[in-house]
Amino acid sequence: MKTYVARRFLALIPVALVVATVAFVLIHLAPGDPASVIAGPDATQEDVRKISRQLGLDAPLPVQLLQWYGRLLQGDLGRSIFLRKPVTEAILDRVEPTLLLTTSAIVIAVLIGVPAGVLAARYHNSATDQALMAAALVGISVPNFLAGLLLVLCFSVWLGWFPVAGYSPLEDGWPATLRSLVLPALALGVVQSALIARIARSSMLDVLREQFIIAGRAKGLGERAVIYKHALKNAMIPTVTIIGISFAVLISGAVVIETVFNIPGLGRLIISAVLRRDYPVIQGVVLCVAGVYMLINLAVDLSYVIFDPRVRYQ
Repeated sequence: MKTYVARRFLALIPVALVVATVAFVLIHLAPGDPASVIAGPDATQEDVRKISRQLGLDAPLPVQLLQWYGRLLQGDLGRSIFLRKPVTEAILDRVEPTLLLTTSAIVIAVLIGVPAGVLAARYHNSATDQALMAAALVGISVPNFLAGLLLVLCFSVWLGWFPVAGYSPLEDGWPATLRSLVLPALALGVVQSALIARIARSSMLDVLREQFIIAGRAKGLGERAVIYKHALKNAMIPTVTIIGISFAVLISGAVVIETVFNIPGLGRLIISAVLRRDYPVIQGVVLCVAGVYMLINLAVDLSYVIFDPRVRYQ
């Protein structure tokens, strides 16, 4: 196991380099120039060139790429052009809302999706199954930003239970933080729970057709024991895989939801960086998100051992 984990961590290095290179090249090839944004619309070409020299943007693209690689090897993501502080500091300032939002959303998605999928499989082809899968289809079809706006309309505007927008940091206390995250987390989590429910149902139905389940029922095992003790554990590997993918999707989906709910997280940070062509911030956030994706995939792979003892990593 230790050897496998070490190999996987080593394999992350070339993947991170590829992601860093692609992000760097695409960002610099996109239209727009931060020097022009800083100089303003009334600046002359000489003013723009002077700012470009100060920022190091006048160097050839390969030279800038090598310089960025050099900083990355030292653990330096660069310095924000507009925020006037290190990119690492800018990310750490915004990571709390995004981390809490995505974690809350995935917890909601799992708590809704897995029981719904199991229940639908247990009562396969019944009215319960059809109702749950119809709800899941609606959930998959609704964009998370639309779900967020509908939740705001119902629970903020009409009922007044939760704030319309904004975020209360942890320093203000857990109750205020959770209250500010309920609606955005529901907007993200409910949509993803629909996908998890469909995968959990499909996995459960496949397992319930296996011979060991038929044999267990023939021995007189109760339906509850068959479903929750034997079938569910064997159906969790595909379900855990989709949960890991959903967690990664939630990180990207948080960009939209943070804008809708005016949450100062990584989503808002990268949107403002794109609008202002703040190259170091864009590259830093993209690299960090890619790293989280890779770590989630590794965690999902390692979790297979918990649900299936036959899985061995060499």
